[in-house]
Amino acid sequence: MTRSRPRAREIWALKDVSLQVPEGAIFGLLGPNGAGKTTLLKILSCLILPTGGTVKVGGHDTQRNDGAIQRVLGFVSSDERSFYWRLTGRQNLRFFGHLYQIHGKPLSDRISYLLDRLELEDQAEKPFGDYSSGMKQRLAMARALLHDPPILLLDEPTRSLDPISAKHLRRFIAEELNGREKKTLLLATHNLQEAEQLCHRVAVLSGGRVMGEGSVEDLPQWGEGKEAYVLVVCGLTQLPGAFQDGLTVTSLSGGRLRAAGEFGRDGERLSQLLAEVLRQGGRVISCSKVEPTLQEVFDRIEEEVP
Repeated sequence: MTRSRPRAREIWALKDVSLQVPEGAIFGLLGPNGAGKTTLLKILSCLILPTGGTVKVGGHDTQRNDGAIQRVLGFVSSDERSFYWRLTGRQNLRFFGHLYQIHGKPLSDRISYLLDRLELEDQAEKPFGDYSSGMKQRLAMARALLHDPPILLLDEPTRSLDPISAKHLRRFIAEELNGREKKTLLLATHNLQEAEQLCHRVAVLSGGRVMGEGSVEDLPQWGEGKEAYVLVVCGLTQLPGAFQDGLTVTSLSGGRLRAAGEFGRDGERLSQLLAEVLRQGGRVISCSKVEPTLQEVFDRIEEEVP
């Protein structure tokens, strides 16, 4: 009797992903570990080939003109293993600069500038193997910038940094790389605060698919079609009975009532509630919309993944 092998289950790292990053923008890829962010960046940097579709970076097809892409692209990986551990930080940058065909004084000046901007000048003569994880990450950023590419791919660039260093690097990204040098940046992160601070537009990846795309300001509109409000009224002992379901009502001083809950985005139920409060002789002291955090938005989108 022979046993048949179980049929292998097909697993997609990315599926039906379609994105266009505007020139000169900081575009964020949001998603948890395993969402497909790093795979997408590796495809864009020509480290792996897609099984289908078309990918262009700076107008160049990744499967036909990888040399041109390497000249216009810098990639900062979250798992950096290609530095030489016995060489110093400066020696590593000099070695990689030669690979980019940069030599002599232009290379020395560029290395000194990057070491200074990334706060590594004092550590430049130490062997790379003695660097902390945060220093290694900053040196990876310096290496990606050696040939001054107009496009940068950043895979969780602040993951290993302490809060102060992460703040300085975010400022460098926003003010120097994007603000002054007008570089286009594709930033993969699951740090929602970082995306909120840096990105002009974002896409949320989950299970290898793009679940939504838009401006950071539009993020609160994603997910389920409800919005949270806090309402304070006076002149009533309780809210109209038909509207109490789903609301948390608290009695405040001065005979006021505070009601908090979610309403549909069409505004119909909220308008009906306000009209009924006024009809019954109550007064509306305040009605405030509560914007969800990015984490709450992300959780909503995750819940909608089939």
